[in-house]
Amino acid sequence: MTKYVKIIMKSTRIQHLFIAFTLVAALASTLDLRAETKEKAKKNVKYNENGEIIKTGLNFGPIPAVAFDADKGFQLGAILNMYDFGNGATYPDPRQQWYFEASFFTKGSQLYTITYDNDFSIPGVRLSSALSISNDKAMDFYGYNGYKSFYDYDKMQAGNKGESYLYSPFYKVDRLSALLKCDFTGNIWQNKLFWLAGYNLRVFNQNPINRTKINKGKKEEEMFPDGEPTLYEQYLDWGIIHPGEVGRSISSAIRLGLELDTRDKEGAPTRGVWLTALTTLAPKFLGSTIPYYKYTATFRHYVPIVKNDVLTFAYRLHYDGTFGNYAPHYILPFINCMGVNFDKDGMGSYRSVRGLIRNRVVGLDMASYNVELRWRFVNFKLWKQNIAFGLNAFSDGTMVTREFDTSFQKTAADFESEAQYLSAKNSYDTYMQNGQRKERPHITVGGGFRFIMNQNFIICLEYGLPVGKLRHQDGNGAFYINTGYLF
Repeated sequence: MTKYVKIIMKSTRIQHLFIAFTLVAALASTLDLRAETKEKAKKNVKYNENGEIIKTGLNFGPIPAVAFDADKGFQLGAILNMYDFGNGATYPDPRQQWYFEASFFTKGSQLYTITYDNDFSIPGVRLSSALSISNDKAMDFYGYNGYKSFYDYDKMQAGNKGESYLYSPFYKVDRLSALLKCDFTGNIWQNKLFWLAGYNLRVFNQNPINRTKINKGKKEEEMFPDGEPTLYEQYLDWGIIHPGEVGRSISSAIRLGLELDTRDKEGAPTRGVWLTALTTLAPKFLGSTIPYYKYTATFRHYVPIVKNDVLTFAYRLHYDGTFGNYAPHYILPFINCMGVNFDKDGMGSYRSVRGLIRNRVVGLDMASYNVELRWRFVNFKLWKQNIAFGLNAFSDGTMVTREFDTSFQKTAADFESEAQYLSAKNSYDTYMQNGQRKERPHITVGGGFRFIMNQNFIICLEYGLPVGKLRHQDGNGAFYINTGYLF
């Protein structure tokens, strides 16, 4: 118990140091690289109708990335946002922007991301691209169909009393994922209705956990033993996950869609609607290991309650579905999107349902909502930057609406002996009996703080907590340090 307290205290101190450093770095490290002298720049400062400084040229927003995970270790890294406002004609929207992130964990996990968005080089067409490599030695895996898959909250909280290992590796998998995507957005009508087209290539190498990596730095009594199967290994043993999907796999997909966008601005919108509908087509002839076809619809609405960006009500409704009755298990957790953003794991964690453990809700079809009240309680100018502080209160929710087939897929002939077959079948029956008979909504609530600079560089600090009768099946809540608004 003492050890856990020390870990939590260390993690909390790091978060506090990170918050302080983030705010200082955001204010002190922001640069304006216009090729003008300071005196000339001072004379040329212009303001828009809201009294904001119209930004021009390149603006930078660097922040460190620091976190802690018991299975991954300490995260160390850096994030850099770059915005090009040109002559200021498009402010508060940049004409092009870059995002760089490089992070590594002390137990071997790594994350490298580069995104680039350009809205001026090709007349009438916007280019959005991304390259991301994630080598995750302790990726979350909680099974499928939400509450129908049992999450042992008591063991996760207590370790596994009476045993010689901690329980959290039971819900982990080793996954290397590399993404390359390029999307194009073209105007159909008055820069409000757009067509979407793009190519999305993702390479996976997903396997059971590497116990050497997971156990690195742990005491002998804390190590996860070779003889104890993880949930992922049990899913393989039960035939729910096909052996042909383990290891290296490729998803090569074309995406097509339509978008309606009437937002007043992109980084921190306060009025308008944003509707996106798209399909993902990953046939075998494009190079996909296992073909699949998905569709996605997202509706976002921003309602100003107090003008001048002071108080805004915003909500998002999302549906992610599958054509047919099957999709490879490694693709199911991802929430499909196009444009500036790229696919993120879900449902659960910061980019989908805050406060819910990552990838808790996975199925063939999934629905979700996010509701927020955003209050920008102060605005001021500092060092030629438009600065604002904001608070938000939110509720997020999700559920599986069409289940992935989790029936026992093997027969006695697939095992070396009758005893092995009966052991696997008994463990499967016990696992399924512990889960709920029906899936139901997973609901969280929470709040957060925003540091907003020039309407685009946004640092968020948020905490979300599951609620409801089955709240412990969704984890213990989570604290996030990230960039941007959720939607």
